[in-house]
Amino acid sequence: MSIIIKNIEGLCMTGLEDVTRLCGKEMSRPTEIRNAWLLIENGIIMDYGPMQTCPDTTAETINAEGRYVMPSFCDAHTHLVYAGSREIEYIDKIRGLSYEEIAKKGGGILNSAKKLHETSEEELIRTALSRLHEIMKLGTGAVEIKSGYGLNTEDELKMLRVIKRLKDYSPMTIKATFLGAHAVPAEYKGKQSEYVDLIINEMIPQIATEELADYIDVFCDKGFFTIEDTERLLMAGMKYGLRPKIHANELDFSGGIQVGVKYNALSVDHLEYTGDEEIECLSGTETMPTLLPGAAFFLGMPYAPARKMIDAGLGLALASDFNPGSSPSGNMQLILSMGCIKYRMVPEEALAAVTLNGAYAMGISHELGSISRGKIANVIITRPMPSFAFMPYAYGSNKVETVILNGVVI
Repeated sequence: MSIIIKNIEGLCMTGLEDVTRLCGKEMSRPTEIRNAWLLIENGIIMDYGPMQTCPDTTAETINAEGRYVMPSFCDAHTHLVYAGSREIEYIDKIRGLSYEEIAKKGGGILNSAKKLHETSEEELIRTALSRLHEIMKLGTGAVEIKSGYGLNTEDELKMLRVIKRLKDYSPMTIKATFLGAHAVPAEYKGKQSEYVDLIINEMIPQIATEELADYIDVFCDKGFFTIEDTERLLMAGMKYGLRPKIHANELDFSGGIQVGVKYNALSVDHLEYTGDEEIECLSGTETMPTLLPGAAFFLGMPYAPARKMIDAGLGLALASDFNPGSSPSGNMQLILSMGCIKYRMVPEEALAAVTLNGAYAMGISHELGSISRGKIANVIITRPMPSFAFMPYAYGSNKVETVILNGVVI
């Protein structure tokens, strides 16, 4: 099947054929072609350029006059396989309880684990597919999904099997991350090292045998897993070919960023508590700092120093953290807006963060995240807009008119 999109007001994220991520000043470089065309053949981006070079073709034509075309969003951090909502905890937050206080009284991750244990695989698939459909219509074409609401071998495997089955049902690109070290189960209270042993000796080998995960993650933070725990878990995962991704520095200066860099983590995520030492540690590495503004917004936490990080030459990805407790939304258009509003990123920087850099943080920037010849044709056509800046500016409405995934109009 061939599609040609013509008369595009602005074709964004172009000229990046040999680029896997954008860092520092490169994040704001112009990558837009005005009055452009884009040719898709057999699910692949074949060519593009200004309208004066548009080829004659028998391909199906889409007229994008007044509209912008860009790569679909790559959401590199979600927990969208879950059972039930947690709005009661939302009320607790309004009344002044902290994230840690809610967790100590049996809420938070342990609450989600209890609900997931009681929910069948089929029901988890049904609700997750509904969420995938919702975020797809908002422009997301690739998503990373974590386990971590199981907290025992049987339920962690159940979550990862659900994620694996979702790949068969959805046109989206999906990556799976094993996050058994999301919290310490109640029955292991005071015996944290024994739970770490269970993950290492039982969970990881079974997950590897069934090829259920692409990555391993650890919640390395105050009140959760220590640096020592994290190092043991990462080494065990790496032994089975699982590259690290880290929850780090959401609640305090935990050392999670440093341990992530030490073990060549693909990404370190959250990072509300990031100082000069952490920025220097990240500089020149292959690890992508990934910020989750939805969680900081929902929890009323400090925002990561994004502007300082970019000005220091770092690349940044932005992701939704879609989950029932701290960020119950997978709307990447809103995340794009938050990048501009809360992190003081210019629109071009924020777009790079939710597309190419998000793809990098998922390990797929060689095939997604930019309008590049040879990449998978996952693209968004917007509604008519006066400029690209309107995309983050009009934060309360859906600006996506057409979604194309794998070269097919959805």
